[in-house]
Amino acid sequence: MARTVWDSTLGKKTVMAVSGLIMLLYLVVHMIGNLKIFFGAGEFNDYGHWLRVVGEPFMHYEWTLWLVRIVLVVAVVAHATSAYQLSRRDIRARPSKYVHKKPRASYATRTMRWGGIILGLFIVWHILDLTTGTVHPGGFQEGRPYQNVVDTFSTWYGNVVYIVAMLALGLHIRHGFWSAAQTLGVGSRSRDRALKTVANFLALLLTAGFIAVPVGVMTGVVS
Repeated sequence: MARTVWDSTLGKKTVMAVSGLIMLLYLVVHMIGNLKIFFGAGEFNDYGHWLRVVGEPFMHYEWTLWLVRIVLVVAVVAHATSAYQLSRRDIRARPSKYVHKKPRASYATRTMRWGGIILGLFIVWHILDLTTGTVHPGGFQEGRPYQNVVDTFSTWYGNVVYIVAMLALGLHIRHGFWSAAQTLGVGSRSRDRALKTVANFLALLLTAGFIAVPVGVMTGVVS
């Protein structure tokens, strides 16, 4: 049954919708945590340490954090795989160009695929920068996330990469949230306006919230 559901277009769309909502929930929590940087190095570094000990003593050191990471990896892989396969299926279904032009889609809709690629590449860069320290500018300091974040956003390319990715994220959420609601049967003609309003609000909130950190470093509010 699982194979039958996965092979169907509706099944892939459902996987894409559910995995997208899991990532959206994580992004909201992650943004709130990021904003703690405005309360100073001590509080932000304490928050970074808490992420590793949350659940103790029932959970071992970093077990909860790794559990969250595993769920996120599964969600990202499921989301990307279903998106790619749906895209290929759509192309195979219409190998020739339409005789009549389709109505012009919104900018967010037309950039969903490129936005997904940009976000995928950003995730890799973000992990190598602030988790493993592989591409981190200067000296990566284990257990001192405040200093590492300031180092990253003290470089022009760190700001450019991050801000471009967050703008792509906003567009992705704006279309993706509404699309997920339609797939899961929540959308209807009477609810469309409310759902689009929520999608726009979430996209604006998350984009502004994440971009506030590099802007804070650039302006000296965070230093």
